[in-house]
Amino acid sequence: MDPMKNPRIISLRSHLIVSCQALSNEPLHSSYIMGRMAAAALEGGAAGIRANTPEDIIEIKKNVSLPVIGIIKRDYPDSSVYITPTLKEVDELMPAHPEIIALDATPRPRPNGLSLEELYRQIRNKYPEQLLMADCSTIEEALAADKLGFDFIGTTLVGYTEESQGDRIEHNDFEIIRRILKEVSHPVIAEGNIDTPEKARRVIDLGCYSVVVGSIITRPQLITKRFAEALEKCS
Repeated sequence: MDPMKNPRIISLRSHLIVSCQALSNEPLHSSYIMGRMAAAALEGGAAGIRANTPEDIIEIKKNVSLPVIGIIKRDYPDSSVYITPTLKEVDELMPAHPEIIALDATPRPRPNGLSLEELYRQIRNKYPEQLLMADCSTIEEALAADKLGFDFIGTTLVGYTEESQGDRIEHNDFEIIRRILKEVSHPVIAEGNIDTPEKARRVIDLGCYSVVVGSIITRPQLITKRFAEALEKCS
């Protein structure tokens, strides 16, 4: 499927996607709360939602008609990959009908030693019409995902993997994003540590298809921490 011909995907172009997620150890962990969070994001002008688990996605879709990037975060003992790590998670997401499914696109082995290419082929063979987003941490990973044929290339994991440790997406005027944009053929979705409106606007100006913003909008405990730590420096 060509994403450019899907009206719901076209609506994301140059607009904001809000990540509405709360893990089981977080105060706002609740599908109901994520549904209301998505409604608040829509009221504020969001064009899309990124969400974790079928339960949250189903509840979100009851509250808003926005396109959803769906994931499942799950830990496996034999793998450090936890964003939609296997076909099992994709199978679980399908009944919730996310417009896009995102998965870790690093070269790290999946559970049972499965490679990214093997998982990608499994998904394409079983769900050929499903749009897929590659969550990458390096330029090399973005190029590999682009070559495989992911519909969207994301910068979600920059700075969060051993391969990208110490990297920051906004370093040197988003150099990583500018290089990815120059070399890939699929649309790029900027994500990761984009915590001001100015940064969000900048990545769109650079040529990103859309931008995902999460914690600075939807995790009040982290927002509060930033304010509290700033005040502690004054005492």
